[in-house]
Amino acid sequence: MRVVFAGTPSVAVPALQQLIDSSRHDVVAVVTRPDRPAGRGRQLAQSPIKQLAGSAGLAVLTPKRPGDPEFLEQLRTLEPDCCPVVAYGALVPRAALDIPRHGWVNLHFSLLPAWRGAAPVQHAILAGDEVTGATTFRLEEGLDTGPVFGVLTTDIGRHDTAGDVLERLSREGAGLLLATLDGIEDGSLHPHPQPAEGVSMAPKLSVEDARVDWTAPALRVDRLVRACTPTPGAWTTLRGKRVKLGPVSPLPDGPQLRPGMLQVTHDEVFVGTGSHAVCLGDVRPEGRAAMPATDWVRGLRPLPEDRLE
Repeated sequence: MRVVFAGTPSVAVPALQQLIDSSRHDVVAVVTRPDRPAGRGRQLAQSPIKQLAGSAGLAVLTPKRPGDPEFLEQLRTLEPDCCPVVAYGALVPRAALDIPRHGWVNLHFSLLPAWRGAAPVQHAILAGDEVTGATTFRLEEGLDTGPVFGVLTTDIGRHDTAGDVLERLSREGAGLLLATLDGIEDGSLHPHPQPAEGVSMAPKLSVEDARVDWTAPALRVDRLVRACTPTPGAWTTLRGKRVKLGPVSPLPDGPQLRPGMLQVTHDEVFVGTGSHAVCLGDVRPEGRAAMPATDWVRGLRPLPEDRLE
């Protein structure tokens, strides 16, 4: 099939690469979000998908909105049979959905109808789900509501971060998306409606959502930090300055500490929560690089009254 691929972040790269390498499908163009300022210098940066498309010699379309008349005309001219989508980052209007004869096929990183929205893996970890997965479905105007072509599952490990799970699903999901397009092309695969039960929503996590509440139980703190790793990054404050946190280790048999209180040993840094203590892993103080928590506190010299907030 002639396909126009839509995607933006690094989790979409494996799917695009598999399509480029496929002998059955011809990627005629790529749609991605416009360049955005990034880094301390706020220089315009290309999306990972735009970088891969450029290296592969593919045409790249970067509409501000996928409903822009100029983009719709470009898409019609390309005459795609199907538009596969992975984490594009914008809602696709009906005018664009109707152009390819097989529609737009989305690879979403959850077991739909669970966790519809922008942050499905993060919310699965926050909720304590032990299993998640990926789903291919036909895109509709509703948010992740379309009929399903195929699914795969993966376990969420006890220490998995959102980044770990997304990296795994991006690789495994690339194969699912390719198999879905193969089945659509040869007529062997047909979508079925999502069940009405089991719907849950997964809105994007904000920086404020990622702030650790030390009065919460240790298990909740652990899930929040893992869900927010690597982005938006869990954080707390000490002496009014922000400190980003890497994954922590809950310690049911650890020291009894009030929420936010620090206890430092030769090789460990404990923090109290609403239940039992956690042990800090890597931290990133404001304006500095990430480092082991023990290195951080050696330079900090915490006082008895110091508390993470």
